[in-house]
Amino acid sequence: MSAYTLDAKQLLCPLPVIRTQDRVATLKIGDVLTVYCTDPGALSDIPTWCRLHGHTMLSSKEDVDGVIELVLKVGSPIYHAQQ
Repeated sequence: MSAYTLDAKQLLCPLPVIRTQDRVATLKIGDVLTVYCTDPGALSDIPTWCRLHGHTMLSSKEDVDGVIELVLKVGSPIYHAQQ
């Protein structure tokens, strides 16, 4: 397992989800990706995307400056096909 970060700050919907999707596509199952963004919609959009594509949200929080930190664990790419 490896840990990675993605800076999606100052991007508006749907770009944080698209950038997350693109980055996850380059990772291995079990890797952890921390996404930093400022779009409040990402607090629901990225967890929903994870649920639909077999990834696991490990944590989410927002700091006083409005920066959102979402930590996800990469799941199986065949998860969605098996549903």
